[in-house]
Amino acid sequence: MLNRSVTLIGLLQAAAIVTILFSVVTSFDFLHRYIELYSHFRPQYFAASLLLLIVFTVLRSPRYAMLLLVTTIFNASYVLPWYFGATAIESDDTIKLLHANVYAGNDQYERLFKLIETEQPDVIFLQEVTQKWRDATLRLRGDYPHSYIEAREGSFGIAMYSRVALDTITHVDSPPLGYPTIVATMTVNNEALTLINTHPTIPMSRLQYEARNEQLRSIADLANRAPGAVVLTGDLNASVWGRSYRRLEASTGLRNTRHGFGILPTWPTFLPFAMIPIDHALVSDRIGVVDTRTGARIGSDHLPLIVEIAVGNEAAGPASFGPE
Repeated sequence: MLNRSVTLIGLLQAAAIVTILFSVVTSFDFLHRYIELYSHFRPQYFAASLLLLIVFTVLRSPRYAMLLLVTTIFNASYVLPWYFGATAIESDDTIKLLHANVYAGNDQYERLFKLIETEQPDVIFLQEVTQKWRDATLRLRGDYPHSYIEAREGSFGIAMYSRVALDTITHVDSPPLGYPTIVATMTVNNEALTLINTHPTIPMSRLQYEARNEQLRSIADLANRAPGAVVLTGDLNASVWGRSYRRLEASTGLRNTRHGFGILPTWPTFLPFAMIPIDHALVSDRIGVVDTRTGARIGSDHLPLIVEIAVGNEAAGPASFGPE
């Protein structure tokens, strides 16, 4: 019994050390791309440090309890601010956007159509649109007459459907890999509004990491040149705690619509305990955020993101949350 007790305590101590180590090291994600990959799991580090704090407090282990208390507070500084600070927006004239990475290999089209029927969004952005997804979603044109589809095999086709009349719509082949980014403009409350939807590559290898960052920089330039207010949506393959994402916010002045609505993890749906927020909607200060939430599952490895905005309302949010 004593040996078992010692083994259990030893495992708990090892878990505490690993949690503290990852919590601290991932705050230096500028040192290496692998560190940035692990920085995405800040909510998991927060939950683990809090649970272990409780355990070591019960075990009356003051050294570990104190270290875990500091670690929990440190992780909380990244996580908890996302749940506070929403500005109340009251408007009868809002636009609801639905962003969904549908997953190229997914053939459960009806689940997407059911979500659209339930949510009744004004604008729909779809990513990983293959030719099969293009053919399946053409039926949306009845309710969404303003559309643009750039279907591609693989994971980087893209489409937009809108009930709201558009002034312009096109796509650009974003550097360095030429993945399509949709750029549309519309006029809302006599104000120009630019909508951008993009999907950079996954940052697994060094070349992919650099390619993702280059596409994010090109999107920042695009947003900075855009007329009027800007809405940027997409599976950015970067979480809100990553340095590359923070640079995007800092270089554009856009703010994440999650502020005040929570972390809202979107991927991967097949590992619920490891889900992280990599699908985003960012907006200009002249755009008020009425609501942001995730939608029902559609057979994809991503959850859809649903955002309701009001154009022309001052709703400036903080530039960033958590330590830099």
